Amino acid sequence: MSSLKPGTVVDLFVDHEVPYGFFLTNEIDRVLLHHSEITEEIHEGSTVKVFLYHDKDVRLTATMRIPKVQVGAYGWAEVVDKREDLGVFVNIGLPKDILVSADDLPKFMELWPNPGDQLFLTLNRDKQDRLYGRLATENIIEQVSRRASKEMMKAKVKGRVYRLLRVGTFFLSEQGYRCFVHENERKEEPRLGELVEGRVIDVKDDGNLNVSFLPLKQDKMQDDADVILDYLEERNGAIPFWDKSQPDDIKDRFNMSKASFKRALGKLMKENRVYQEEGWTYLKK
Repeated sequence: MSSLKPGTVVDLFVDHEVPYGFFLTNEIDRVLLHHSEITEEIHEGSTVKVFLYHDKDVRLTATMRIPKVQVGAYGWAEVVDKREDLGVFVNIGLPKDILVSADDLPKFMELWPNPGDQLFLTLNRDKQDRLYGRLATENIIEQVSRRASKEMMKAKVKGRVYRLLRVGTFFLSEQGYRCFVHENERKEEPRLGELVEGRVIDVKDDGNLNVSFLPLKQDKMQDDADVILDYLEERNGAIPFWDKSQPDDIKDRFNMSKASFKRALGKLMKENRVYQEEGWTYLKK
């Protein structure tokens, strides 16, 4: 068994040059450093720092391009492809992409990361010493995150989703804050690895943040009013809904609660843009 392991950074002795690169050694095993993976001038007899990985032919090989993501070291990696039967592939800066198994991803594929999303992960080795990506656990996130101060209250935060639960969404902000979004504070569930943005609604004593993806009430009222106006225009200025319509009917048609519908409708009536009559709402000409 080789004393050199993929996923690690090692200092190796430059043994000799061949037409396509240099062979490196630790005096027990040797590995090829291809010319394309050399970032600075080297020569026989010198010592170089390299990262080890398996190439596409499953041969152990070396690169002087040291990735942040390693065995025992965590970092962000961009998703470049996904396959339903395998999982998603991420780019950590190597010529070969790394697989994150479907077993480590959400149950529903629509919540899997898309190409361009990013995952916070490390590298592990299987029984055949092949590298694969492993998502950071909650314990790791707690270690790398920062404590937020009370000044963060009402601030906007942006970051990447790292955990999905039925009760809500967890993401790590660009500033390094651990953020939680309760299911009642979002319209839809974001993907794992998706870039999200929200506003802080609570700063916890432990320095973590509660965040909402929903707009402020006044902004939401305007958005809801625009939805009603759009539907009125689609229906030539008349819709069979008013402030006494059934909540389920309003929810099915407008995807909003009856309270939100009434607030938005009241806003439009106050602005003299609509009026109600016998169960209908009409657009004023």
